[in-house]
Amino acid sequence: MNAPVRQRSRPIVTKRRCAIYTRKSSEEGLDMDFNSLDAQREACEAFVASQKAEGWVPVPDHYGDGGFSGGTLDRPALKRLLADIEAGLVDIVVVYKIDRLSRSLMDFARLVEIFDRNDVTFVSVTQSFNTTTSMGRLTLNILLSFAQFEREVTGERIRDKFAASRKKGMWMGGWAPYGYDIKDRKLVINKNEAEQVRQIFDRMAKGGSITAIVRDLAARGIVNKYGKRFDKGKLYKLVNNRVYIGEAVHKGTAYPGEHEAIITKALWDKVHAAMAVRARTRGNRTRAQTPALLKGLIFDSSGRAMSPTHTPRKQKLYRYYVSQSLIRDTGRETRGDDTETVPAIRRVPAGDVEAAVIDQLRVLLQSPEIIVATWRSAREHLDDLTEDDVRRAIGQFDDLWSELFPAEQARIVQLLVDRVDIQSDGIVIRLKVGGLGRLVGELLGLGNNSDVDQNAKANGAKSAVGDEDRRQ
Repeated sequence: MNAPVRQRSRPIVTKRRCAIYTRKSSEEGLDMDFNSLDAQREACEAFVASQKAEGWVPVPDHYGDGGFSGGTLDRPALKRLLADIEAGLVDIVVVYKIDRLSRSLMDFARLVEIFDRNDVTFVSVTQSFNTTTSMGRLTLNILLSFAQFEREVTGERIRDKFAASRKKGMWMGGWAPYGYDIKDRKLVINKNEAEQVRQIFDRMAKGGSITAIVRDLAARGIVNKYGKRFDKGKLYKLVNNRVYIGEAVHKGTAYPGEHEAIITKALWDKVHAAMAVRARTRGNRTRAQTPALLKGLIFDSSGRAMSPTHTPRKQKLYRYYVSQSLIRDTGRETRGDDTETVPAIRRVPAGDVEAAVIDQLRVLLQSPEIIVATWRSAREHLDDLTEDDVRRAIGQFDDLWSELFPAEQARIVQLLVDRVDIQSDGIVIRLKVGGLGRLVGELLGLGNNSDVDQNAKANGAKSAVGDEDRRQ
């Protein structure tokens, strides 16, 4: 009697959906019929086919990033892959090498976290290891460390190559400057644009107004490489670009360029000399016309008036307040019968002392006692005025101060300050409460109230500011 033949039960093989990811850093060669992305995918497909008995099947979608660096996760195909993983459409991610997925340890850690959260396995065709074990993860970190090192070294090599090329005067890409076109990776002169560049430099050399040049270019419909009209900023950038004298600049250092110059070095020097003279003249004129904020208010340590003055030095204008004692006498004072003379403070830098006074004035105006005194003084003529109105108006003054013209700043200082005394240990400021009331009325839109006494003085409204740095 024959024994029955037992048939072995075949194990159930579950389908494992495999997403193949490929990447190439540069776009070079991507237009070929068979490029690097195709080679990577072919190798990965062959590996997936060898695991068919284990239920591995490739998903139909292609995840390929061409021209994207492995140092970032901002890649379109990778984003699609991660979205499909989160949607539960992928079981295994297959890559040719680990660095195709990422060259950054931190980025790869994020990817592994996403894989683990969605029960997705990661497989490298040419680097076999298991990420579910501690040894596999150690191997992965070591490989990623070398991948990140390779990326950083590659970056350094590219930067060094760029610097070396610039030193040879080569054009290294980017938008062509106005006046040039790019041909065979070199700058060549655009005749029409170059003529406009020469005209701009000629007019600047002859002292032409840059505002007038901008208007003329706009009237003639001249635009830059981006199709935008020239403004003053773009024009200043143009006349400061050394490419027009045939130079290549890298990190502030100019080298002889391979391209042809549009203007001569003599014209360049003439233009920049004219610009420097105009800048100094404009700056000196502005400083000379700036009102002296403390004129008629400031006194030296001897109680004598100090007058505003200025001194040109090394093409700059320095403003001072000078004591009358500097002209009328020796500028020294005695203390009683003591024969030892004490130097008086005869001159102070105008900018420093004005800034100190304004800073202290802002502090004083915020103090409760000044706010109450101002309110009491102003409510005699502004019946509906409240203490909150005064506080709000003074707060507006602090915000608006930097927006005022110098002449208006000088008027307000004359309105608020009764006297500024320069002493050996600081600055003493005396305010006009009546002037504060008038200012509050102006800030609240109530107009100038002539009935407010501008000469009313705040008793005890003084402030001492350390001034050791301003002694002369």
